[in-house]
Amino acid sequence: MTAVASSAHIMAAARPWGTFTLVATLVASAAVAQAQPATLGRPALDRAALDAELGRIFQAGVYAVPRFGPARWLPDGAGYSTVEAAAGGGGTDIVRYDAATGTRTVLVPGARLLPPGQKTALAISDYAWSNDGARVLVFTNTAKVWRQNTRGDYWVLDLQSGRLRQLGATEPASSLMFAKFSPDGTRVAYVRANNLYVERIDDGRVTPLTTSGSDTIVNGTSDWVYEEELDVRDGFRWSPDGRRIAFWQFDTAGVGIFTLLNNTDSLYPVATRIPYPKPGTANSAARIGVVSAGGGNTRWMDTPGDPRDTYLARLEWRDQDTLAIQQLNRLQNQQDLLSADASSGRVTRTFRDRSETWLDVVDQVTWVDQGRAFLWTSERDGWRHVYKAATDGSTTTLVTTFSADILSMGGVDASDEWVYVIASPDNPTTRYLYRSRLDGTGTPERVTPASQPGTHSYRIAPGARLAFHTYSRFDLPPVTDVVELPSHRVLRTLTDTSALRKTLEPVLAPPVEFFTVDASGVTLDGWM
Repeated sequence: MTAVASSAHIMAAARPWGTFTLVATLVASAAVAQAQPATLGRPALDRAALDAELGRIFQAGVYAVPRFGPARWLPDGAGYSTVEAAAGGGGTDIVRYDAATGTRTVLVPGARLLPPGQKTALAISDYAWSNDGARVLVFTNTAKVWRQNTRGDYWVLDLQSGRLRQLGATEPASSLMFAKFSPDGTRVAYVRANNLYVERIDDGRVTPLTTSGSDTIVNGTSDWVYEEELDVRDGFRWSPDGRRIAFWQFDTAGVGIFTLLNNTDSLYPVATRIPYPKPGTANSAARIGVVSAGGGNTRWMDTPGDPRDTYLARLEWRDQDTLAIQQLNRLQNQQDLLSADASSGRVTRTFRDRSETWLDVVDQVTWVDQGRAFLWTSERDGWRHVYKAATDGSTTTLVTTFSADILSMGGVDASDEWVYVIASPDNPTTRYLYRSRLDGTGTPERVTPASQPGTHSYRIAPGARLAFHTYSRFDLPPVTDVVELPSHRVLRTLTDTSALRKTLEPVLAPPVEFFTVDASGVTLDGWM
């Protein structure tokens, strides 16, 4: 018998990777239990049986969950693209699927991603389309920066001419970061060695936008605190008209140096020294600048407060002339949405949120009503709710009018009348899709069918007419399909788990009991 009293454990079980981890735990536990003699006292383990079962789990992948993707919705909201092995072993293709019908179209054959003079096509780690769909940017030959592979090589393929060209071709291998097309698709901006550059695709002309990058000055990417605590890595944004770029700059001078010892990758330890502020010591000084995409002087935004005692946690363009910046105090219990004039640097406060304890960063500020209002998540009334706030500060309306925490926002429908959210008002160990009217009237409507208790996740297409939907339960591996919204009608099933369910039957056959435990006034959810 296994008992776990942890909501986090159950939540992890709902995700595809979490489900595999949970299944592996259950299978290994079953193997141990079956190998134990039915006697009292200390059992003797059949190590051979346990080793064999572990091999089935982690080497043979007998219980691996079928995967979908990685796939991304295309701007039309009717189709998605993904990467698949090319026929005949010619590398990988980038293909388009009609979400409703499954009609498959090869957009970029793997053979077109063969660099001149090379024998193998590019291995696609990631890719991005230009806005007009005429070019594709391929990220390859990647290298890890701390936790993620954010350095690598970038190539641009022109679909009409077939020309394939490497960006920063004269620079060291795997040295470019966060390359992004300009809105018109004629240029690409990227970071290299803590400086920001723009490269023209047609002739390869490179324009440095910053030159101050050094061991202590970081442009266009982040310092340790912003990456670790605020999830900021990609540190620049094109303006909607492509004329300018806004970016973070960090000055780490004066931050205490921490030494990391790597005792595992070589015979002798290797020391890495990084600026690492401890509580009460100096942070990096952060500021946001705007520079012409053609080069020139940087205009710094006049954000309030000490740049070493505030955090500029999020940055985006509201329109071609205005930035939206989220600023936190160092205690992270006051959060301001700032509006910054990109030409003058003048900053005004649009919205303020406060807490006696702590505030989370709002990852998704959604602009509605042609930019006259925005959606904001806040716990100001004790629940994590969605609010609609006017940009002029005149009104703030509660959108999700029920007693439940909003776990995430999924998107706004094409009519600009509904917002989709993930919530679970009655049971915190489950996840369901709801939709709420943006004017705050009525009660949020559950979109996920009542006949499917468990955990649901959604990746909603632009316009919110379709979504990738993944459903799982404790005894049901994740199944992914395409659903229509708001009807939740299944259009296509994208993963087949029938074989896995049959394999799992003897493991999941014993009854599973869910229960709660009161721990000094705190309710913990568990399973046995």
